[in-house]
Amino acid sequence: MKPFTIMASIGALGLTTVLGVTMAKTNPHQAEYEDYAVQRLSEYLKSDVCNKTTKLLERLMNYNCDKIVDSANPQIRQLLSATTERQDFFLFSIYRTELKISDFIPSYKFETVGAFNNFYTYTAQEQ
Repeated sequence: MKPFTIMASIGALGLTTVLGVTMAKTNPHQAEYEDYAVQRLSEYLKSDVCNKTTKLLERLMNYNCDKIVDSANPQIRQLLSATTERQDFFLFSIYRTELKISDFIPSYKFETVGAFNNFYTYTAQEQ
């Protein structure tokens, strides 16, 4: 075997090993996903749901939607924790969340991959 081929093979093996170890060490845990999901869901509620309520309704009921969302974060976290399934593939994790509160409110399904201490939601569907 030529020396260049041997060195290239050793370099590729070393790079693959370093990448694998890095991915394994930075595979986020369930608690980190829950932090991410609570933040994203809260942002969605504040930007989309709260903004769709009329100002008249807010004045009549004397409430601030953003503050209600912030105060509900512990309950949102519990709900997400109860409705999320994690598949751990050692190098990365896939999180599947199915939010269903009641028959009167639409349910949602989210699929998120976690790797390198980051999350990417690749599916978000209203069901």
